[in-house]
Amino acid sequence: MTPPDSATETATETTPVVPSPLASRDFRALVGGVAVGALGSAMTPVALAFAVLHLGGSATQLGLVVAAFSAAEVVTILYGGVLGDRLPRQLLMQGSSAATALSQAVCAAVLITGHGSILFLSLIGMVNGCLGALAQPASSAMTRATVTEEQLPRAVVLRSLASQTASAVGFALGGVIVAFAGPGWAIAVDAGTYAVAAILFSLIRVAHTPSGSHERILSELADGAREVLRHTWLWLLIGQALLYHLFYGGAQGVLGPIVVGDTWGAEAWGWALSALMAGFVAGGLVALRWRPRHLLRWGVLMLSLTAAFPLAMALAGQVWLVLLGAFVHGVGLQLFSVAWDLAIQENIAPEMLSRVYSFDLVGSFVCRPLGYALTGPVAALVGVDLWLVVIAAVIGLSSLAALSAPSVRGLTRRTTVGPLTPPQ
Repeated sequence: MTPPDSATETATETTPVVPSPLASRDFRALVGGVAVGALGSAMTPVALAFAVLHLGGSATQLGLVVAAFSAAEVVTILYGGVLGDRLPRQLLMQGSSAATALSQAVCAAVLITGHGSILFLSLIGMVNGCLGALAQPASSAMTRATVTEEQLPRAVVLRSLASQTASAVGFALGGVIVAFAGPGWAIAVDAGTYAVAAILFSLIRVAHTPSGSHERILSELADGAREVLRHTWLWLLIGQALLYHLFYGGAQGVLGPIVVGDTWGAEAWGWALSALMAGFVAGGLVALRWRPRHLLRWGVLMLSLTAAFPLAMALAGQVWLVLLGAFVHGVGLQLFSVAWDLAIQENIAPEMLSRVYSFDLVGSFVCRPLGYALTGPVAALVGVDLWLVVIAAVIGLSSLAALSAPSVRGLTRRTTVGPLTPPQ
């Protein structure tokens, strides 16, 4: 797939060729840790869904288990944003990964020995949600600290590409492990990958740029909120993401394993998620070559393609059509994600990045637990297929509606950005 291209829309290469971001030791350690963590983490949604179903749980109970993880994540993530601007970010990432490795090892042992319960899965999910949220904003902000100014656009793409490639493998592998060995063993592998990620993050050596403030947490959060509200395109698309995840989260986290798993088996759902991640990989490969001048104009157009996955689950009678819908979804979401990440990296000051990313994550996902919890009852009331069609319409049309904002249509790729911390 090659996106539209024109002399007016594509940035012209005017600068000399610069070394690959992979020439930076710190960037390699960052990408390695993110990728290996993504490999294991991609297995967990597959394992968790079928662990709940194997315990006799319903769609509503599965939604509540996933909602518990998401709610804990949302509650903690703003605090993680403040810590990410106060403390060395690599230290937060290392500690979070090590603690998550321990909690996932406990979860795996409980499931493998047959002592699991839906309540236990909800509680351990809340613990993991909190641990991950403490490091997410810092991790997103770390890319800029490990490369030079000229390397940043390519670094954003390479990091995303490595993460999504690992996730694509992880989803497929998770389905296979769950089918042949059980959910507990898939989560055990996830525990091991988090341990490896912690080791890789410990190798990062970059200078920390503190926020320079010793204010209370609420005051620092208020500074972050003001920074978000200062950029219309930023708060507008965070609001659009809130609506997007309110509807789409339940389609993938609750209805997908049931619709696809009941029809074609657990392996088919693993392959569907793998096709989704393969779409991310394909989108990343396109993003390496395609550099649209209007970042968000093309980004939200690509985001509207994500309606293909829930629509395919609702209407397709053959598994290959579901896989195609998942692939198209992945391509569209990846191209938007690259444009969105680069827009934030280029327009937000380094000492504010973690807090801005935390508001992005919270604004995007604050309603996702509600979506998870309501998906089962609403689908039971109106019908699974009809609700999936409604979800496809909402996420597709809301993406296109964002184009009505001049700040979204007009934001352009910058040829230079503010000073960045050079790699060490």
